[in-house]
Amino acid sequence: MSKLFYKPEDGWLADVIPFYEDGEFKLLYLKDWRDREGHGEGTPWFLLGTRDFIHYKEYGEVLPRGAVSEQDLYIYTGCVLKKDGLYHIFYTGNNFHYPAEGKAQQAVMHAVSSDFVHWEKRPEDAFYAPTDAYEEHDWRDPFVFWNEEAGEYWMLLAARLKKGPAGRRGCVALCASKDLTSWEVRDPFWAPYLYTTHECPDLFRMGDWWYLLYSTFSDRTVTHYRMSRSLQGPWLAPENDALDTRAFYAAKTWTDGERRYAFGWNPTREGEHDGGTWQWGGHLVVHEVVQGTDGALLVKVPDTLNAAFNQESALSFTEVLGRWKFSGSTAAVTATDSFAGAYAGPLPDGACKLEATITFAPGTRGCGIILRTDQEFGQGYMIRLEPGRNRIVVDQWPRKGDVPYAVGMERPLPLLPGTACSLSIYLEDQVCVVYVNEEIALSTRLYDFQQGGTGLFVSEGSAEFMFRQFAM
Repeated sequence: MSKLFYKPEDGWLADVIPFYEDGEFKLLYLKDWRDREGHGEGTPWFLLGTRDFIHYKEYGEVLPRGAVSEQDLYIYTGCVLKKDGLYHIFYTGNNFHYPAEGKAQQAVMHAVSSDFVHWEKRPEDAFYAPTDAYEEHDWRDPFVFWNEEAGEYWMLLAARLKKGPAGRRGCVALCASKDLTSWEVRDPFWAPYLYTTHECPDLFRMGDWWYLLYSTFSDRTVTHYRMSRSLQGPWLAPENDALDTRAFYAAKTWTDGERRYAFGWNPTREGEHDGGTWQWGGHLVVHEVVQGTDGALLVKVPDTLNAAFNQESALSFTEVLGRWKFSGSTAAVTATDSFAGAYAGPLPDGACKLEATITFAPGTRGCGIILRTDQEFGQGYMIRLEPGRNRIVVDQWPRKGDVPYAVGMERPLPLLPGTACSLSIYLEDQVCVVYVNEEIALSTRLYDFQQGGTGLFVSEGSAEFMFRQFAM
């Protein structure tokens, strides 16, 4: 199956658990049909394989959910590792019915496999939050790694302390084991009193730095990260601590030995319209994660995905508003006290990539690309640079006047007059991902407008654009 942003045909994808072996990324994921009547209650794990993040092999269900009476009715996030030729999965067994029966809702559970497809559950290895220190119903998303320095396996967990302000008890719990069977619960790995919960913890080392990833829903619904020179901390916040926007969640990472990738999901919206409530699950989005010179993480498109767009589409610029100058794929305009727009023609069919290099003059209030617009700019989605606020946002036209841009669809971005800013926009159906300067990512959903072409715009200022479009 070929897909820019994968989702199963009969359901939706959530929390991805990645692993790499023999040239293939093996992606375990939680599947939700959103059809309890037709498919029953609970979430199993399915398996995908990919070598390029475009072509996917579907292996089907590999870790079935338990019965309504069992702990793992909902199989939530976990991790996978290999030891002595045997694969181990540690996962969350979640049963929403259990608290009413006086049982813990969540437990850490264990399964093993010799081939990565057929898994044997080991329910005897399940263990629960110690209720003297932790809330018993929040004990999930295990991440296990071998701690070379300590000579033992460490497990990080999304947990909640028993004491402290109710909305700030979230912590990353720590357990340790010598044999991957018996686990000792220790003092929290990180308990900053910042969030309700630190979901889907993930840890890796790159150069001299350790990176701790986690996702939150109480401050902002995004995947954050912290960095430290040591596993003992302190865990420092970079200037921009998120990997993406509200539309990229529960990211976990893995490496092929040379590059590291973050695997998250782009959520759907209720009612399939731009104002709908964000939902759990959606489409797979993969970013490459690289290390900046200061140690901070940068995000770029995977090379294989970028290379797949090799068919350039012809452009035909047309003035809509303002006095534009066109030359080949270059367009420029000065609109000191007004809005100017140029129509560039229809979007390529199917999945497409748009490339824009934008250079603006001092005092420019806004400029960027408009997607799925008509030839009069009466509608569309704006990917807008805002130099005065040093950010990039997603906006929609028409919109309510008291909503200046789509909530949660913005990223901080240093913007300097006379310095070119490069955008790469990947679009397929409702999913759109924007990469800026090979440093940041901005994911979003586009529902209300499915037809139309592309355009360039400047609001109260002047700018020059180099613009190209590509199909797969």
